[in-house]
Amino acid sequence: MNVLILLMIPFAGTVLGAAAVFFLKNDLNESVQKTLLGFASGVMVAASVWSLIIPAIESSSQWERLAFVPAAVGILAGMAFLYILDIVTPHIHLNAEKPDGPVSKFKKTTMLALAVTLHNIPEGMAVGVVAAGFLCGNGQIAFAGVFALSIGIAVQNFPEGAIISLPLASDGNGKPRAFLYGMLSGVVEPVFGLLTLLFAREVTAVLPYLLSFAAGAMLFVVVEELIPESSQGEHSNFATVGFGLGFIIMMILDVSLG
Repeated sequence: MNVLILLMIPFAGTVLGAAAVFFLKNDLNESVQKTLLGFASGVMVAASVWSLIIPAIESSSQWERLAFVPAAVGILAGMAFLYILDIVTPHIHLNAEKPDGPVSKFKKTTMLALAVTLHNIPEGMAVGVVAAGFLCGNGQIAFAGVFALSIGIAVQNFPEGAIISLPLASDGNGKPRAFLYGMLSGVVEPVFGLLTLLFAREVTAVLPYLLSFAAGAMLFVVVEELIPESSQGEHSNFATVGFGLGFIIMMILDVSLG
């Protein structure tokens, strides 16, 4: 039961962030947006390294000098998975003028929510696979490590929820509708987390691959979307500072609690 609660914590972060639309009158200014996007990037990179890639390599110690193979294969597969989703899913990124993916009749609000949903899929998978590693008795993954990852992702989900709900409200959508879109973008996290948890527990031999798969998917999101969005235009230095803070906070959480 405790593990199921941990799967819900990142979603709670998104919900709380989306709820900011009820308390803030105006959209976030550009410098704050860039700082928050950089922060999310830093958290995801640190989580990929400490919570996913390092445990994947340590879980493959029987490979000796080739212990990196499952991690390398998983990272490539995770990046390929997100690349395919990015191609086949119509979506639009924050402050972008043209949508990505196939041509569709979706409204801008729907495509913006889909863009954030794509970000959240690998995050849910990450918590699910780390939880599976703990439940399977993997010596490299403790309950505190699952907790640290879940809290870290929830922290970076809070600004993501606000970043999607506030612009939607500013564009003329009602606050309840903007909140709903922000909240729904995070639903995929517990869903994919639970699916990954169930699959990984049944096939423990692939755990190192799944750990690094989630890492590769998150790294794709950071390099393909978050960093470019945060570095465009002015005030890119705010994104750099946000990245550093996010990376350090996630590193502290993982090392001190894991």
